[in-house]
Formats: sequence, C-alpha cells, structure tokens
Amino acid sequence: MLKQFVGGLLAALILIPTAVMAKIADDAESVSPLMNGQTVPDVQVKDLQGTAISLLELSKQKPTVIIFYRGGWCPFCNAQLSGLQEIESKLAKMGYQLLAISPDTPAQLAETSKDRELGYQLLSDRSLAASQGFGLAFYLDDKTAERYRGKMGAVFASEQGDDRIVLPVPAVYVVDQQGLVQFNYVHPNYKVRIQPELLLKAAELAL
Repeated sequence: MLKQFVGGLLAALILIPTAVMAKIADDAESVSPLMNGQTVPDVQVKDLQGTAISLLELSKQKPTVIIFYRGGWCPFCNAQLSGLQEIESKLAKMGYQLLAISPDTPAQLAETSKDRELGYQLLSDRSLAASQGFGLAFYLDDKTAERYRGKMGAVFASEQGDDRIVLPVPAVYVVDQQGLVQFNYVHPNYKVRIQPELLLKAAELAL
C-alpha cells in the first residue's frame, strides 16, 4: 500500500466568519486531512464562469485526481501544475479527470488559464468549503498574517471583530468513481510536491 503523507503550509489568503472557525486547525501541523477510504465531502466549488458545482457529484462522473493548490501567485504551485502536463495524457487514457482547486476567484482562474491549453479543470474554492471539508484548512499565525495583509488578493471578512486568516494546505487526492479516496499526499513543506511519476503510479494502482 502506498504511504500517506500528512501536513502542509501556506496557501492563497482568505478570512472566514467566526461561525465556521471551529472547523479550522490551529496550525498547519494540526490539520486532519481526509484519509484513504473516506468519501469526498458534498461541498460546492465554482468554475471559471462562477457556476456552483458539487465536488462529490463531479468526482462520481469518473475517477478523479484532485489537486489543492495555494493560487496562481504561488511559483511552487505553478511548477506542480506544469508538471501535470507530463502525465495528464496518460491519466486521461486511464479514464481520469483532473481537478485543480484553489481559493482564487473564478476571474483569477480565468486569468491563469488565459492563453494556456490546460488538460485539467480549474475550480474556485473561495469560501474554503472544500478545503475545510477535506480537513486542509488552518489558521495562519498572526506574525505571518500581518506580513501578508493586503498582498496576493487577500480577502478579509469577520464577525464580532475576530479576524483570522485561514489557508488551505497543498494536497493531492486520487478518488474512485464512488467518491472514495484511494490515495492522498499532503506534505508539511509547501515547497515539496509529489513527483508526477509517483502520482501516475498511485492513480494506476487505484483503478
């Protein structure tokens, strides 16, 4: 059985209401990612046109590779997505669809995809519903958060004056057509991403 890697750091910035803060880990090392054998949560994401889509229903259309990344501003994420081009045709031949999810807005995703021929679908998780559902969301520490204020399109929202930035951990999931997780990779160092060859092998073994 392939090993599972758990952890993560930084992602595209967003603040969420206090009412849902109980679902967020205190820090990156405390996240509790969705594990093998568990079902994709029934949460909504948005496509480039801003249309809401059920992630669970989308994953049930065919075997799916789901990539959570920090945003189009992140060079490590862009390198990872570029690396998918090495294997996306092989994944497609095996019957997989590729979904790349970030907190970027649909408009930002459209800009990212501009003049590019992508073999995967970009989806917006601006509300962090998917990041929370997969157990990937965590609080950014106050010192780092202060440095990020106003940068990279950060969105700030609050209730009762309690503002905290919440970020999703970069992650990769291989999901079967029943919506069950067959493989996950979540690394504590955001600079370290799964190699395309390992992802291809995990996808092959999951069929």
